[in-house]
Amino acid sequence: MSRVCELTGKGPMTGNTVSHANNKSRRRFLPNLNEVSLASDTLGKTFTLRISAAALRSVDHRGGLDAFLARAKDVELSADALKIKRDIAKAAAAV
Repeated sequence: MSRVCELTGKGPMTGNTVSHANNKSRRRFLPNLNEVSLASDTLGKTFTLRISAAALRSVDHRGGLDAFLARAKDVELSADALKIKRDIAKAAAAV
């Protein structure tokens, strides 16, 4: 399982661990990923996604999964999230 957020594309970053003596060694900064179930109002279904805590806050701020995906860039989304976005767009157009 990759360590990449399915909604924002946020992944691991690299940097240095700096000791008190100012010795530097490489390390990885991993995103805070959580497996959450998000509900789509348009489709009436829930989806389990592995997203970062910051993305979860953004989803809540924008008013739910449907509103978040409507404004999200396709490049940042995973294949599963992109399929959900297309399904929501089809369902909204049909109504």
